[in-house]
Amino acid sequence: MAKKQTDDRKLVARNKRARFKFEVLEVIQAGLVLRGSEVKSLRQGRAALADAFARFRGDELFMLNCHISPYEQANRNNHEPMRPRKLLLKRRELEKIRAKIEVKGLTIVPLSIYFVRGLAKTELGICRGKRIHDHRETLKKRDAEREMRRSYG
Repeated sequence: MAKKQTDDRKLVARNKRARFKFEVLEVIQAGLVLRGSEVKSLRQGRAALADAFARFRGDELFMLNCHISPYEQANRNNHEPMRPRKLLLKRRELEKIRAKIEVKGLTIVPLSIYFVRGLAKTELGICRGKRIHDHRETLKKRDAEREMRRSYG
C-alpha cells in the first residue's frame, strides 16, 4: 500500500466524524485529480469531507460527496462543488483495496485532504462501521482521558 508521508504537509480539511463513526483498519494515501479552480479553493482551505466516501466505478476509484467551494475569483469556468473526483492509486493497490472491500464488507472514507510538496493528496481509511455500543465505549474512553488530564494537569 502507499506509504504515509511525514514530510511537510499543509492540512486543508479533516473528516472529524470519520474516526467516531468508523473503525479505521488501514490508512492509504492517494492523489487527487482536480481542476485549477479546485486547487485554488483548496489552498484557501475551503473543503468539507463530512459526508464524503469513495467508490469504484469500473476499475477506477472516485471520491464522492466531497464539497470544494467554488473559487470566488474564477469566471464562468468555475468547477461544480460536489462533482466526483478521481483518486490516483497504482493498479495493484486498487486491486488490493477492491478485494478487501468486497470480501469483508468494508467501506472507504476520506479522512483528510492536504498538500505535500505542492500536490493535493487525500488520506483514505479502509473502515468498518461502528455499532451503537462502540460509540458509547468511545465516549466513555474520551471522558475518562479528559478526567485524567484534569486531575494531573
